[in-house]
Amino acid sequence: MNAGRYGVKRILMVVALLIGVAIAAPVSAGVPLDTVKAQVESVLATLRDPSLKGEAGIKAKKEKIRLTSQKMFDFVELSKRTLGQNWNTFSQEQRREFVDLYRSLLEDAYAEKITAYTNEKVNFTKEVPLAENTVEVQSTVVTKTAEIPIYYRVIKRENDWKIYDVVIEGVSLIANYRSQFREILANNPPEKLLETLRKKVGKG
Repeated sequence: MNAGRYGVKRILMVVALLIGVAIAAPVSAGVPLDTVKAQVESVLATLRDPSLKGEAGIKAKKEKIRLTSQKMFDFVELSKRTLGQNWNTFSQEQRREFVDLYRSLLEDAYAEKITAYTNEKVNFTKEVPLAENTVEVQSTVVTKTAEIPIYYRVIKRENDWKIYDVVIEGVSLIANYRSQFREILANNPPEKLLETLRKKVGKG
C-alpha cells in the first residue's frame, strides 16, 4: 500500500491545514461556507504564530492536531465511504478497529505536513448541496506558483458540521485510499487489511 500515490501528499497537506484550525474555531452548525472559511483563516494565523517555532513548536502543532482531529472529522462516515461495499464484509469489531487504524494512519500522515502552509491565500467561492445534510464548500488556495481548487465535503451531525472528505484538484482523499484498500480486499479477507494497517501505524 503506497500512500504516496498521485494526489495523496497534496491532499494530506491541505487536510493538515484544515484540521489545525479546530484549535481556534470548532465546527458548529450554521452556514457551511462561513464555518469552513473561519476555520481556514484561523489556522493560517496559528501556523504563523511566532511562539510555535523550532522543534518544540512543530511538536506542539502536531499534538494539537491529534487532539482535535476527532472533533473535526466524522471518521466513521469517512471509513464507510472509503471501504464502500466492503464495509459490509467487516464485523462490528473489525469496523471499530478499522476506524481507529485509519484515523491513526491519516493523523500520522498529515501531522508531518502541518508546517507546509504559512503564506497561502484562500478564496472561498460557493457551497454546493450534495445530498440531504451534506454540502461541498468550494475554495481555491493561491500559492506563489499555482491556484489549487480545494473542496471540503461536510455532513451535518446534530449541531455540528463534520468533514468526511477533502477533494484537491478533482482528487478525493477517500477515493485515493479506497483504491488502495480495494486492491488488498479483492483477494483477501478484512483481517488482511487490518494487519497491513497495524504494521503501517506501528500497532502490529
